[in-house]
Amino acid sequence: MRTNRILSAALVACGAIGLSTTAHATNGYQLIGVGSYQKSVGGAVTAAPKSAMTAITNPAGMAAIGNRADFSMEAFMPERSTDFSATGGDKVDSDAELYGVPSIGWTAPVADGSDWYFGGGMYGTSGLGVDYPQSLMMPGAASPTGSDMYWSGYSNIQFWQMSPTLAYRVDDRLKVGAALNIDYQSVAFKQHVASDPNGDGNAEQTVQNFDLSRGASAFGFGLSLGALYDVTDQVTVGLSYKSEQAFSDLEYNLDYGDIGELVPGSGFQGQPAGTYKLGLDYPQQAALGIKFSPLTTLDISADIKWINWSATMDDLKVEAPSGGQDVDMDPGWDDQVVYALGVSWDATPDLSLRAGFNYAESPIDNEDASANLILPGVVESHYTVGANYKFNGHWELGGHFMYAPEVTHTAPSNDPQAPGAEIALEETSAGINIGYRF
Repeated sequence: MRTNRILSAALVACGAIGLSTTAHATNGYQLIGVGSYQKSVGGAVTAAPKSAMTAITNPAGMAAIGNRADFSMEAFMPERSTDFSATGGDKVDSDAELYGVPSIGWTAPVADGSDWYFGGGMYGTSGLGVDYPQSLMMPGAASPTGSDMYWSGYSNIQFWQMSPTLAYRVDDRLKVGAALNIDYQSVAFKQHVASDPNGDGNAEQTVQNFDLSRGASAFGFGLSLGALYDVTDQVTVGLSYKSEQAFSDLEYNLDYGDIGELVPGSGFQGQPAGTYKLGLDYPQQAALGIKFSPLTTLDISADIKWINWSATMDDLKVEAPSGGQDVDMDPGWDDQVVYALGVSWDATPDLSLRAGFNYAESPIDNEDASANLILPGVVESHYTVGANYKFNGHWELGGHFMYAPEVTHTAPSNDPQAPGAEIALEETSAGINIGYRF
């Protein structure tokens, strides 16, 4: 069974997107940075680690930041919409508008005076989710059923990484590190299309159903490697690589008709009850960064990163049990190249001010808009500011604010699933970081 009919290619794609119950300031569905420090410099941290969240972005940084622990909490406020005006339908906004994203990490030498450092933490690193109420997709005059047709969509996914990290200070200039990524993802989603054959305002007739709202979870594993090298006292280069994170299958126990569609002349044809499986991994990526410090109080950092979305988010398949048909999806995601720039200035010995910019072209094109109605991970530019204040020799408090302007994608007018449908996403976030230096 290939879901090339009304809207169905979006169904599993949305399930791929997850974190701490949903969407965040993202390159695709990966956060541009973990914690307030990384966000405040636009994610340009491969060569400029300054918090224990570096275990996720460059494990070698654990040997560079000193003995410390960090706790970060982010409030993420996305605005998402889907617009069916092109077919006479409604524009609908997602009801989910505020999410919390916590992360915690630490690092310390394995013994007094040792050049070996051990640390890690638990980090929310990626995600996306929406909650769209039932809305008019197209009136009867434009509907293939001849009656008003309605649509609703929902996703709620969590994605966490725990990264025990070992780093080594080779000499005064070179540091290397490795992290074992222990991953957890939980995915629940639903999309429903129904029509109103008797015109009473109620959508009684299911046209298409894809209901995995019971949810499923899985553990995954991967490896991160990193290096930092001080070329001079003013220039540092960083490299990092994260392997593809391999997960066990997500398993969904479905009832008859949780997956199904209306077949003209035959009525609604539901898939059988049973256990359905989805294989969903997390993409490999690599980053190169450079930090330039023209003054002892000023750091300028830049990153370029590659994220291999095409290996995990181009095609997805839900495997059916015996007697059912597999459901193939085409989210159509392309790889992303991410560019990040950050500036950090020590205005006083205790106060640091920061700003950043992050850009990556959306992983989808207009041709893929109808396949991503509940996967609006399309923002491209991110503008960030932040600050950090040291209270004494141990405690410090940091914060950030981020804004990502709205990006829209519009399906072609001849799209067979949702002609002219538009998806849009705009993001803001704010957060704090409490740091403690041992």
